[in-house]
Amino acid sequence: MADLTEFFGRAFGTVMAAAQAQGVQLAGPPFALYRGMPTETVDVEAGFPVNAGFSGTEGVANGSLPEAEAFEAIHLGPYDTLGTTYGAIQERMRAEGLTPSDTMWEYYLSDPETEPDPAKWQTRVVWPVA
Repeated sequence: MADLTEFFGRAFGTVMAAAQAQGVQLAGPPFALYRGMPTETVDVEAGFPVNAGFSGTEGVANGSLPEAEAFEAIHLGPYDTLGTTYGAIQERMRAEGLTPSDTMWEYYLSDPETEPDPAKWQTRVVWPVA
């Protein structure tokens, strides 16, 4: 978890370079797909939605986010406070008698390089129901 910022920078840069090399347009904001509940370590996949025509290359694989019934929320604030939004989603699921999946993803709607104030960062959290 402590290395996520470095990982995301490397992963997003690699995916962008591969898409540009193939002349494929990015089709949305960067995302991270988490498999399992994060602890000190986490299984995470990072990338961008792309338009059709992208072929996997060394270090970059094609994939797709799962289709599922899910709860969504927009988190406003720094990444280290995302736990509050996840907690609210989990509380809502439990109130409705539902169980959260062990897979979830985030879309990073704000670019920290163009918006330096973490209080203004927006992250779309998607947490499927198990």
